[in-house]
Amino acid sequence: MTRLPLMIAVGLPLALPLALGGCALGPDYAGPPKVAGGSGFARGAAAVEAGPVLARWWEVLGDAQLNALVGDALTHSPSVEDAQAKVREAGAVLRQKQASDLPSVAPTLIAAKADLPPFSAGGKRTSLEIYNLGATASWEPDFWGINKRTNEASRASVDRAKAQLADAQVSLSAQVAQAYVNLRDAQGRQAMVAQVVALRQQALDLIRQRQGAGVATLADVARAEGDMRSAMAQTAPLRAQVEVAMNQLAVLTGKAPGELDAALAPAKPLPVLPAKVAVGDPAELIARRPDVRVAERLLAGNTAQIGATRGKLMPRLSFTGILGMGSSSLSSIVDPATAAYGILPQLKWSGLDWGKGKATVAQAKAQRDSAEAQYRRAVLAALEDAESSLSRFGAARERLMQLEAGEATARTNAGLGAQRVSAGTSSKLEQTERDAQVLQAAITSAQGRAEVVVDYIAIAKALGLGWQG
Repeated sequence: MTRLPLMIAVGLPLALPLALGGCALGPDYAGPPKVAGGSGFARGAAAVEAGPVLARWWEVLGDAQLNALVGDALTHSPSVEDAQAKVREAGAVLRQKQASDLPSVAPTLIAAKADLPPFSAGGKRTSLEIYNLGATASWEPDFWGINKRTNEASRASVDRAKAQLADAQVSLSAQVAQAYVNLRDAQGRQAMVAQVVALRQQALDLIRQRQGAGVATLADVARAEGDMRSAMAQTAPLRAQVEVAMNQLAVLTGKAPGELDAALAPAKPLPVLPAKVAVGDPAELIARRPDVRVAERLLAGNTAQIGATRGKLMPRLSFTGILGMGSSSLSSIVDPATAAYGILPQLKWSGLDWGKGKATVAQAKAQRDSAEAQYRRAVLAALEDAESSLSRFGAARERLMQLEAGEATARTNAGLGAQRVSAGTSSKLEQTERDAQVLQAAITSAQGRAEVVVDYIAIAKALGLGWQG
C-alpha cells in the first residue's frame, strides 16, 4: 500500500475546497413573486376595521369554556400531533443532509485464525492468527454547492412542515369554535321550541274546549293539532344537532364521543361578538396565512434544487482514505510500525450522458415554475377566501338586524295583545298565538346570531389566525 507524507495526505483535500470555496451554482432564491392585492379589504367594511388582529381570536368571544376547549384541542388533537411529528421528521432529514458534508468514517476490525494441515508426510499441523485494525474514510468536497443547495431545500422543507402544523392549528381552532357555536345555538333553540310546543298544546286544549261547547269546529281542532305537531317536529333535529356537536368537540380534543357530554350538557348563552372586529390588510394576510407560507417554502426549496441538480453535472472530486495496522498477535495490533495508509483521489464526471443531465435540470426548473404558479394561486385563493368571508359576515349582520327588528315587533304586538286580554277585548287563545309568534321570531333571531358568529369564525380562519409558534 502506498504511503504518502502526512502533510500532503491531509492538506491536499483541505486546500482544494478553500481554493474553490463559496462556489454554489444558482439560481439564488430572491423571495416569492409579487401578487396583486390592495392595501385594504373591499368587503364587509361596515362590520370590520383595520388594525392589529388577535392571534387567539376565539378569546374575543369571551367564553371561558370555549377557550378551554380550543386549548385542549391544540394540545391533544391527533391532527396536530401528526403535523408535529412531520416537523420532527423534516428536522431529522435536515440533520441527515448536513451530516453528509462531513467525511464518513468506517472502522474495521478483522480477527482470523486458521489451522493448516501439514505440508509433508509426517509433518505437524500449523496454526495461523491474523489481526487487522483499520478505518476507511471518504469525503467529497462541496465544490459546486450541491450540499449547500440540498441543505437549503431541506431547511425549506422544515419551514414548510412548520407552516403545515400552523395550518392544522388554524383549521382545528376554527372547527372547535364552530362546533361549540352549533352546540350552544341548538341548545338555546331547544329550550325555545319546548316553550312553543307548550303554547301549541295550550292552544289545542282551548280549541278542544271550544269545540266541546259548540263554538269551534273539528277543522279548528285539526289545524291546532297540526300546529302542535309541526312544533314538536323541530325537537328531534335539534337534539341530534346537540349530540353531533358534542361528538365533534370530543373527537377534536382527542377524546372519544360521549366523554364531554357531562361538561357540555348544561346550556349556556351563545358567544357574543364585539361591534367590530379587526382584520388588518391583505399584505398581513399573505404573510400570516400558513397555507401561503407552505406554498412559498415549496418555491424556495424547488429553487434550491435547481442549483443542486446543476452541480451534479459538473466534475466531482472525492477522496478515500485508508488506514490499517496488522499483527499476528492481538496484544501487538496497535503498532505504528505496521501502519499503512493512503489517500485515493477520484474524479467523476458524467459529461457524456446523451442529454440526461440537461433533462434533469429542465425537470427541476419546471418544478420550480410549477411551485411559483402554486404560490400565486395560494395567494389569490387566500384573498378570495378573506373577501368572501367578509362579504358573508357583513350580510349576516344586516340580516340579523332585520330579524331582531322583527322579533321586537312581535314582542310589542304580544304586549299590546296582553293589554287587550286584560281589558276583555281579546281572547286568551289569540294571545297564545301571539306568544308563539314571539318565540318563533326569537328562534329565527337566534339562528341569525349563530350565523354571524360562524361567519366571524370563517373570517378568522381565512385570515390564518389561531396558530402557535
